[in-house]
Amino acid sequence: MKTDLDIAKAAKIRPITQVAAKLGVEEDDLYLFGKHIAKLPLRLIDPSQSRKKKLVLVTAITPTPAGEGKTTTSIGLSEGLNRIGVKSTVVIREPSLGPVFGIKGGAAGGGHAQVIPMEDINLHFTGDMAAVEKAHNLLSALVDNHLQSKSNTLNLDPRKIVWKRVTDMNERVLRNIIVGLGGPKQGVPRETGFDITAASEVMAALCLASDLEDLKEKFGNILVGFTYDDQPVYARDFKAQGAMAALMKYAIMPNLVQTLEGNPAIVHGGPFANIAQGTNTLIATRMGLSLSDYVVTEAGFASELGAEKFLNIKCQYGGLSPNASVIVATIRALKYHGGAKLSALKDPDAEAVGRGLETLDKHIENIRHFKLSPVVAINKFHTDTDQEVDLVKKHCENQGVKVAIYEGWEKGWEGAIELARLVKEAAESCTTCFEPLYDFNWDIEKKLHTIATKLYGADHVEYTVKAKAQIRQFEKLGLDKLPVCVAKTQKSLSDDQFKLGRPNDFTVKIREFEVAAGAGFLIPIAGTIMRMPGLPGMPSAEKIDIDKEGNITGLF
Repeated sequence: MKTDLDIAKAAKIRPITQVAAKLGVEEDDLYLFGKHIAKLPLRLIDPSQSRKKKLVLVTAITPTPAGEGKTTTSIGLSEGLNRIGVKSTVVIREPSLGPVFGIKGGAAGGGHAQVIPMEDINLHFTGDMAAVEKAHNLLSALVDNHLQSKSNTLNLDPRKIVWKRVTDMNERVLRNIIVGLGGPKQGVPRETGFDITAASEVMAALCLASDLEDLKEKFGNILVGFTYDDQPVYARDFKAQGAMAALMKYAIMPNLVQTLEGNPAIVHGGPFANIAQGTNTLIATRMGLSLSDYVVTEAGFASELGAEKFLNIKCQYGGLSPNASVIVATIRALKYHGGAKLSALKDPDAEAVGRGLETLDKHIENIRHFKLSPVVAINKFHTDTDQEVDLVKKHCENQGVKVAIYEGWEKGWEGAIELARLVKEAAESCTTCFEPLYDFNWDIEKKLHTIATKLYGADHVEYTVKAKAQIRQFEKLGLDKLPVCVAKTQKSLSDDQFKLGRPNDFTVKIREFEVAAGAGFLIPIAGTIMRMPGLPGMPSAEKIDIDKEGNITGLF
């Protein structure tokens, strides 16, 4: 069987100028990164056009550790829409090197539903991740330099600095560190730590910014820490926002690549959905809506994580109104949440599939909370039996839910035609149906209670003493009207990764908050989730290699 990399290398790749021409973009408007990648200038965004177009969100049921194929489904769906005569662009996130070298080995789709050039997209791409990392760490350097060289004229308390550093790699040993050791000339010793670049507030701000000026303003509003008398200190107090924005001059432009069929794909931004907002940039989405009739986009992990944040945060900030939503379901995930062991997911087990259907039902319910009618895509694997697939299909049909068997990984656009037709039908029947779940003006606890009870299925939300004190602090600072972006395990609807299926009678525990005042949201930390992941026992990096001719292997 061919690997994803084998399929990508065998594909006929078109000059990016030809792909841009499908969108009506002239070569002179492109910022070229070689023959097959280009950046799109923001002047191509046309708000009057984008409001007339259709926006489709792809989400999923609670995943297995390997994921259920949202990106593959998004790409294949866009291929299918183009085949049935709809001018469609897929708009997705950029891969992070952490998961690429950790558990995924690649994050540009898979099989015959990929974006290419696959190697470049997965490894460094156009340098956007590096720009985010450098802009973030520039602020970190300015903060520590202020403590050392400017005699701390801002009266910043080193013990109350909330701004960390970031790196685009899974590095658990960097979660908690001490800097400034080595004597007076080396800086002021203090505790700090690292998050992964995808969790950076710089990334979050990039993904919610409208333009460069807006991004610069967001950078200035970043909360760095507090003074000895508990007054807030912001990035603008260090005069950091201009230099930070300068580093993002090109990173703010969306990246244009292509699918295996030569259709346009925009890849931009890369926040995770369990520890950040989990969607591509608002700029990229608006770009796609300006240049094509349909935009297919995905939000990370399941409906209670990426989709919730897309619909409540990104759509409210960006004035977006989705017309349809796809829920990706796999037989293996249904078995897993029906009690089957991870090692036995390839074995036929219709009973486990049946037990797992309540998990699918919950995600259908979640999308309906936003007044959208979901389309279920059964992402079919060769190990799935007809009995198992039919069981899921009939279950959806009995509930009046549109359902399609998706085989884009194996068959490309041919395996996505049924799904494309159902999504087009759903999108055309919904013009202004979407409603967010909460209002930003609600108090923090009401917003969290609404998310936890309606989307997670919890009974209550419980706060530590620290979290309660932080809520009171946010109210004093006027930050309580920001939306909430919950950091929570992706492995369960609850905040406990071991509660599989559709748990009930549980309490969500908020241990503390982090603040993204620049990006424009608060981050409640639920359960034991960490904003710096670790590598697995057998990281994908061990399988990735390059030969003397420059040929890369092991990406999949």
